[in-house]
Amino acid sequence: MQATRRMMMLGLLAAGLAGCGGGVGLSPAPEPAMRAVPNPAWDAWVAGFRPRALGAGIAPDTFDRAFRGAGFLPQVIERDRNQTEFTRTTEDYLAIAASDERIALGRAALARHAAVLSRIEARYGVEAEVVTAVWGLESRYGERRGDVPVISALSTLAFDGRRGAFFESQLIAALKIVQAGDTDPAHLTGSWAGAMGHTQFIPTSYLAYAVDFDGDGRRDIWSDDPTDALASAAAYLSRSGWQRGQPWGVEVQPPAGFNPGLAGRGTTRSPSAWASLGVRDMDGRAVPDHGPASILIPMGLAGPAFMVFRNFTVITRYNNAENYVIGVGHLSDRLRGRPPIRGSFPPDARGMTMRDRQELQRRLTAAGYDTGGTDGVIGSRSQGAISAYEAANGLPVTGQPSLGLLRRLGG
Repeated sequence: MQATRRMMMLGLLAAGLAGCGGGVGLSPAPEPAMRAVPNPAWDAWVAGFRPRALGAGIAPDTFDRAFRGAGFLPQVIERDRNQTEFTRTTEDYLAIAASDERIALGRAALARHAAVLSRIEARYGVEAEVVTAVWGLESRYGERRGDVPVISALSTLAFDGRRGAFFESQLIAALKIVQAGDTDPAHLTGSWAGAMGHTQFIPTSYLAYAVDFDGDGRRDIWSDDPTDALASAAAYLSRSGWQRGQPWGVEVQPPAGFNPGLAGRGTTRSPSAWASLGVRDMDGRAVPDHGPASILIPMGLAGPAFMVFRNFTVITRYNNAENYVIGVGHLSDRLRGRPPIRGSFPPDARGMTMRDRQELQRRLTAAGYDTGGTDGVIGSRSQGAISAYEAANGLPVTGQPSLGLLRRLGG
């Protein structure tokens, strides 16, 4: 989100807060049940933290109530210490972010919450489809809000000390949320890293931007009713400068010989200036003037290209990862009924196209090695299926897709 959240993103790219499956913003994976265990050192840390919290304005009874059921969570330390940082290609990211299933779920969510989303759009000027797309990427439309006790998780991370000052600031913010009466400690839940609710606010972001849209006196982003969470996301984008009725970006075609050095968010020109260089939309027309624009080619000139505008930058305030912003923007377009990306993606480093990877998943599943789906994204389930097939057939176990493996599996 804002600078605080961006700092956290840099350190926690694969931390659940940043998205499931190691991606960015694709909703936190369901957390395994976490159990607190006795830890005298954590107890001593809490005792030492208490006067610091009281000095920050936390009332003694709030502190005691919040920590009454809290405890040390060793699983949180394991998750923090064993992050595997990797990034998905834009093709893989969009295959998940704007999958047929996520689009269908999003359209259903739009219809189900049409009235409240219309009111939110009227007040904050952020289109319903954009708010819904953020919701879809952050928690899969509320399905994956996280159920880890936030006080326990943040106190465990602050006690551990690897990013102690940051997590202590988040813990104090969480205590302020309890003190304000927005929720109680039992319902203050989220990811293992402290991101909360339908739209995955960290506590400091919540204090700065969450709103009580339904007027019940609480800014409740945790309940099954997503009203306050959706309005809070819209309020955040609005305060960051969202321009209603303007696109985040449009897919474009750079001309042959386009200088890739001109691409990137650091270079902005008017759409007419880009048109003078030969950049056109996917129907061969000059892009209308939506203000200063940059050209992005996230997978190089062999892949799709986008002309992006101010609203792209606004979404980066929520999450600064480029794939995340393209994912929100494209998903919001699909929720409006607009078409899929028309440009082609290049083969991956192993020479495989998305279609090749999907076919590999289908053939493995048909052979009895479940890949967990056929989206063409080679995640842990697909890698496990490949490894199992290789082991069963006397092959070196790599867990990696290849054209050779696809041919071996036959038709």
